[in-house]
Amino acid sequence: MTRRDLLRMIGITAGSAVMYQAMAGMGAIKTPPKRAATKLEGSVHGSSVLILGAGLAGLVAAYELRKAGYKVQVLEYNARAGGRNWTLRGGDSYTELGGETQHCQFDQGQYFNPGPWRIPYHHTALLGYCRELGVQLEPFVQVNYNALVQATGYFDGKPQRFRSVKSDYHGHVAELLAKATSQGNLDKEVSKEDKEILLESLRYWGGLDKDFRYTMGPQSGDRRGYAKEAGGGLNAKPEYSQPMQLHDLLASNVWQNLIVDGAYEYQTSLMQPVGGMDMIGKAFVREVGQAIRYNAKVTNIEQDDHGVTVTYQDTLKPGAPQVAKADWCLCTIPLSILSQIPIQVGAPMAAAISAVPYLASSKVGLQFKRRFWEEDEYIYGGISYTDSPLGIVSYPSHGFGGSKGVLLGSYTFGTQAFEWTALSAAERVRKAVQYGQQLHPAYSREFENGMAVGWQRAPFTLGCFGLWSDEARQEHYDNLCQVDGRIALAGEHASYLPAWQEGAVLSSLDAIERLHARVRDGSHA
Repeated sequence: MTRRDLLRMIGITAGSAVMYQAMAGMGAIKTPPKRAATKLEGSVHGSSVLILGAGLAGLVAAYELRKAGYKVQVLEYNARAGGRNWTLRGGDSYTELGGETQHCQFDQGQYFNPGPWRIPYHHTALLGYCRELGVQLEPFVQVNYNALVQATGYFDGKPQRFRSVKSDYHGHVAELLAKATSQGNLDKEVSKEDKEILLESLRYWGGLDKDFRYTMGPQSGDRRGYAKEAGGGLNAKPEYSQPMQLHDLLASNVWQNLIVDGAYEYQTSLMQPVGGMDMIGKAFVREVGQAIRYNAKVTNIEQDDHGVTVTYQDTLKPGAPQVAKADWCLCTIPLSILSQIPIQVGAPMAAAISAVPYLASSKVGLQFKRRFWEEDEYIYGGISYTDSPLGIVSYPSHGFGGSKGVLLGSYTFGTQAFEWTALSAAERVRKAVQYGQQLHPAYSREFENGMAVGWQRAPFTLGCFGLWSDEARQEHYDNLCQVDGRIALAGEHASYLPAWQEGAVLSSLDAIERLHARVRDGSHA
């Protein structure tokens, strides 16, 4: 028996997960590396570190530095830890710039992640901490072939299933390539033997018939779905569905949504914490919560040869400024905020702090009386795409079959996000329901309440994430990541994984390891 035969047998009898483990054990594939142990060995000489910001970068640093023996204090602007690792539940309140306060009315067990909402399998550092801190994970459904793709002005105004769009696009492209191959247009590119294999592979990949055509029939129906599903008893025979025309697929731009299941960041598997993304932040708080000072607005950061002095204001008790001191400082404040705070660093780091704009983003969470997307349309998790102002709509990947649910009713970036956030929060929720009605007719009659977060109005970030250009990275990135005297920076902005929590975690680990090297070696500013 060959290794391939053995693996195939394992897959058939025990499932793909067991086959994957068997392949890894045989060395047929490489498994993602586990998070390396943090290298904070040796004496810390009684040193202290002041951490600015209790987002994931700050929490990771506090957790590791305390384990290594450092005296740690954390200053956090919000009344909670986690930063953009944030979940809204019933009873929560949120006040954005401009003073509008929203009061979340979601039912118990329902929630909405305004910030990060998924974790790719290759974000091994973050997943390692979930394992270490006991954060339970569950699958996040990124791609659902039964979700919807909507293009205004096409397909008689009706949303199409993702599977139909993908199958039809692949089918038409396969037919065109098969014609070109059969007509000898690729003879210079492939040998006679490869040509025969290519044609057969195109038939298989594109769902073509025996004449290499993509048309209504069993081959296309097996990919795009049926006009009438197979059943049992009398009148059980399925009916084939009619593929969309290639011109409509191209002109409508629906093909732009097809890359999602191939992009590295969104390839299966993705995960989410059970109960909300902030379960990660809460797990860290159980370990380091006593070191965090909440409601602390940093107003000035200074350093000298002996240490760092940070001035801050208690936002709940306005009065005289307060001061925190330490030997070293790890600053994880977003650059959109830090660029407005006096900080005593060299010209290269100062220029880097001011060089990175933050992307605008807006999200709306909507609670409905029943899970009509499951009951009526058989959509369990995943994302629908629309060219309306909604951007994308995502269905919860948990609580399948429950009585109620919260949809991500709108997710936009850039110009669209500015337009959404120019509205009041209540108007954003209303418009999300209005536009969503075009996607799902049940929206208006099933809607109960919602929450809206526009990240450029979030007082603690003034934007979604650091938007590096290639030119800015070339000029400023290394200067941003260097230790400047006794100050180092960390966060997703100090990584090549902008917007992802993994970037925040890895940048934090890198920064504290380099700070520790200075402490261990007795180096000074």
